[in-house]
Amino acid sequence: MGDPFIRHIALLGFEKRFVPSQHYVYMFLVKWQDLSEKVVYRRFTEIYEFHKILKEMFPIEAGDITPENRIIPHLPAPRWFDGQRVAESRQGTLTEYCNSLMNLPGKISRCPHLLNFFKVRPDDLKLPTDSQVKKPETYLMPRDGKSNAADITGPIILQTYRAIADYEKSSGSEMALATGDVVDVVEKSQSGWWFCQMKTKRGWVPASYLEPLDSPDEAEDPEPNYAGEPYVTIKAYTALLEDEMSLEQGETIEVIHKLLDGWWVIRKEDVTGYFPSMYLQQAGQDTDQAQSRIKRGAPPRRSSIRNAHSIHQQSRKRLSQDTYRRNSVRFLQQGRRRAPPGPQSPRSPLTEEEEPPKTERPKPQPAVPPRPSADLILHRCSESTKRKLASSV
Repeated sequence: MGDPFIRHIALLGFEKRFVPSQHYVYMFLVKWQDLSEKVVYRRFTEIYEFHKILKEMFPIEAGDITPENRIIPHLPAPRWFDGQRVAESRQGTLTEYCNSLMNLPGKISRCPHLLNFFKVRPDDLKLPTDSQVKKPETYLMPRDGKSNAADITGPIILQTYRAIADYEKSSGSEMALATGDVVDVVEKSQSGWWFCQMKTKRGWVPASYLEPLDSPDEAEDPEPNYAGEPYVTIKAYTALLEDEMSLEQGETIEVIHKLLDGWWVIRKEDVTGYFPSMYLQQAGQDTDQAQSRIKRGAPPRRSSIRNAHSIHQQSRKRLSQDTYRRNSVRFLQQGRRRAPPGPQSPRSPLTEEEEPPKTERPKPQPAVPPRPSADLILHRCSESTKRKLASSV
């Protein structure tokens, strides 16, 4: 997979917080090399300290030796008093600063100091307690702001979703929902838990409880990859529904469809079914980080939600497990036909329904038929052709 690096950093806005005293933090959306997107919160004083250390690490690029060689962007020092107007005015500066950082040479833009600064911290996931008198106030960047002009991945606009049922939170890091609540999705995690905000509230919400406002279909869902991507189970799971799979810890499977609700379609041999993505780790990767995700547990599936009310006339379009199984078996059969000749491996048994008709099975034959001998050609050709051949000799 290679070393981790950051593809893009976008400023979403800032928050006004009141604990332990009034201060402001900026919200950054950090897109990593694996296409995961994380939201981190940083004070301007922290950003400035990071900036000073970066200049000390690269004095030539900071212009300390020769000013003409400076490529590290400038950042103004913090003021003694930072009010809301100052926090708002800094957004353009920080947007340009982050864009400039990402355009620096790899030795700077991918250095450990920068990567560690923008990694998710425990405080980034910590929610305000109910005992707080005043909750944080969130101020998002305007959608028509100047910052998106320099955004190499397009403008960052939070997507709006609607709750299809009531949801009671089970931990302090989650957010309760009522049917019809409209939330802005800040982060979509592959685990099926999405970090959302609604006015001054924010927290993790199961993606299965949310639907887009414009359509019941999830346009972000990728197409099935029947070639499969190797993963390993990091926790055992016992199927609760017929279309799910039961697996023990440490089993190797193939992921053929990554769905946004955190329930992926996997394949083991010729069998397919749903499995919680939280309990899967890509083959060859370290499982330490993945183990921390398991504490929250797998999100509920949409089929298990009672009293769900959608505003759309048609339900979400989902492939059936029979379609997944049939297409997967067909793909595996085609792969066997294309395989080069060699020692035959034992073939897994197929049902009568899955076995293709014998008439459709192509017979092995060379790409170009062998040329017949000259005598055979002369024997089969017409009298006219024989006369022409005889006259040309």
